[in-house]
Amino acid sequence: MRKSIPLLLIVITYLGLGILYIRQTPAWQSPDEPAHYNYVRQLADGRLPVMEWGDYDEAYRNEVVSSRFAPQYDITPITYEDWQPPLYYLLQTPVFLLTSGSLTAMRFISLILGAGVVILAYAIARLLLPQQEWVAWSTAVLVAFMPQHLSMMASTNNDALAELLIAANLLLLLKWTRQPEATRRLWWLGLLLGLGFLTKGTVYLMAPVIAVALVWPGWRHWGQIARNGVRVFAPAFLLGALWWGRNMAVYGGLDILGKTRHDAVVVGQIRTTEWIAQYGLAGTVSRFLQTTFNSFWGQFGWMAVPMPPWVYWLLLVLVVTAVTGLFLAPFVWPSNQSEPNGWLRRLPISNLQFTILALLMLLTVVLHVGYNLTFVQHQGRYLFPALIPLALGTAVGLGAWAVIMAEKVRQPHLPYMLPVGLGLALVLLDLVALYRYIIPNL
Repeated sequence: MRKSIPLLLIVITYLGLGILYIRQTPAWQSPDEPAHYNYVRQLADGRLPVMEWGDYDEAYRNEVVSSRFAPQYDITPITYEDWQPPLYYLLQTPVFLLTSGSLTAMRFISLILGAGVVILAYAIARLLLPQQEWVAWSTAVLVAFMPQHLSMMASTNNDALAELLIAANLLLLLKWTRQPEATRRLWWLGLLLGLGFLTKGTVYLMAPVIAVALVWPGWRHWGQIARNGVRVFAPAFLLGALWWGRNMAVYGGLDILGKTRHDAVVVGQIRTTEWIAQYGLAGTVSRFLQTTFNSFWGQFGWMAVPMPPWVYWLLLVLVVTAVTGLFLAPFVWPSNQSEPNGWLRRLPISNLQFTILALLMLLTVVLHVGYNLTFVQHQGRYLFPALIPLALGTAVGLGAWAVIMAEKVRQPHLPYMLPVGLGLALVLLDLVALYRYIIPNL
């Protein structure tokens, strides 16, 4: 029971901060929030949205956003998320009906889903590094209190459910790698993957990750691989086919995701080729990297409210410290293992588990870069599908330095101060971001 108290404190603090963000962030001042809200409104009216020409009006959207959503502007025409899968919005529809369309209530549902992400982040880190529980606490702290992530979890946006399903897939998959004979988990994994297909395109990243994990342990035993593949992908395909078939019927051809229709409709959205013509390739890449980093940590509203440069410099120091520590971790990590584990050496993480986490990060980055090859969307939140591996890696990297310092000063409990220090610093940053930057500027 005592071991669960730190996690309970993290979740309670997360919910408290999230409620502040819900109440203090002005209506619609989260990315794409009106479009997500209008999806639910259409479901409440009894119709499943269809992406149509006219759903995206760049000039009108910019005018509304620049006015800070002044009351004379109608948000009803902002419907460019109509191409999204429906599960998150179906979950929100009863809330919409019961609360007469309360945005606050709908934001709170997202916040609760985000709490599940925090808990699963802790569970994943604890599963992989059971002897260093402070790593699990640090991972949960990073997921819970990163300002941009907290802001997104406190908004009406399907990212919350998508991240929850990715986290649940990760946990089940990592558990299965330790007990490959537990085939029942594969059926549950397929169910969760299928629900992800009905939630958001980012969850599709888990499909190749799962496929690699199924092939890895015994690539010569194709019969077993095929049986495991059926256990996972049959239920996932059956659920996904409900949405894919509908899209082919509505949009025609093989547009199973509605993405072709979406790209055709969003006329006026800034294209990367336009930026290259204006800023050059080097300038475009520089802006991409800087804006992605800044907005990963916190750039609020519709990317209009950044934090001061010195905050990002401090966060960059934190990241560099974590990355260097991550390379040191396999050599300094305390271990009860008598046998080294390849490159990972003392870290009790198998090569397969490491590959699962690394592949999810790689695919997330590739998807972010690939999207930006067409449209200018330098938003760091697009890296949040891989937030748990990123947070775990950060916790391990910072933890390596804490282990080194603990050995220097002969204080073995020093690493336990890492989640405390991280938590206090990020909670303070959350409050400063809300009261110094978001409220005055939005």
